[in-house]
Amino acid sequence: MKKHEINYENREFLYQAILQLKDLKECEAFFEDLCTVQELASISQRLVVAKYLTQDKVYADIVETTGASTATISRVNRTLQTGKDGYSVVFDRLGKKGLMK
Repeated sequence: MKKHEINYENREFLYQAILQLKDLKECEAFFEDLCTVQELASISQRLVVAKYLTQDKVYADIVETTGASTATISRVNRTLQTGKDGYSVVFDRLGKKGLMK
């Protein structure tokens, strides 16, 4: 088995684990066990940056609001343009639940 195949199996296991979570409380507990405080801060920051970019906020406002670097904002923006539309799926579903503000 090749190294990247093992990595994919690990990621698939993670994705399947996440899909087993039933509510916000379970999700919080799982991610707090799984990630360091800094990892959670980075992941949540990227998600908020993506949200602001989809709301057409300018970089300067995003930097001020989130504390993200312009490099991080740029990377997230590139993902929004050329990624696999994962952010779009999540934001659409959050919007339908009234959670996208």
